[in-house]
Amino acid sequence: MSERYEKGMATRRAVLGDAHVDRAEANKSAFDAPFQTMITEGAWGTLWSDNTISRRERSMLTLALLAATGNFEEIPMHIRAAANTGASREDILQAFMHVAVYAGVPKANHAIKLAKQTYVEMEDAK
Repeated sequence: MSERYEKGMATRRAVLGDAHVDRAEANKSAFDAPFQTMITEGAWGTLWSDNTISRRERSMLTLALLAATGNFEEIPMHIRAAANTGASREDILQAFMHVAVYAGVPKANHAIKLAKQTYVEMEDAK
């Protein structure tokens, strides 16, 4: 694999956790392997591995963008990842409040609902 892939996999594991990445890798097939390589190199090896802004800030941006674009399915995963990036619950609430003003209250409301559910699940898993 490329150096960018290796860097991306290390960042992906640091942010999402080994268990999540191990599950994704175990479910990878010949069909989606090129996609998995692309996101590992691009999203994780380039974007998330860049040190221009912190991983905390990246978590907040990612969650806000997911909510603003209505891509709610990945919000719980990134809420869990925030525990590894330093983004606090208050940080995430502020990101979703920005979504309310700039992208719409219903999107922010749904994102906050998902965050609350995920935090309960995280507490129950302890």
